[in-house]
Amino acid sequence: MAMNLPADNEGKIKLAMSILVTIINDTGVPRNIRRAAANALTHLRDPRLSPAVRAANAISALEEVSQDPNMPFYARTRIWQVITILETVRD
Repeated sequence: MAMNLPADNEGKIKLAMSILVTIINDTGVPRNIRRAAANALTHLRDPRLSPAVRAANAISALEEVSQDPNMPFYARTRIWQVITILETVRD
């Protein structure tokens, strides 16, 4: 199933942020992964940086935990989804 991405960077970032919030609020996801999602969310909310830099910082935070063997499959899929969205953000 293809996802229609917003055309603008801020729309993409908001979509990624909403997915991250669902991960953060899911108590079935291990704490370290929720912490990484919260860290990525903090990067995305940083108004001092350009959208592409915010996205790159968030991707970096998420890639660290994306291969965690304790992560539920659905959470890994959501993390990959966020990374895919953020990879399309350009300045």
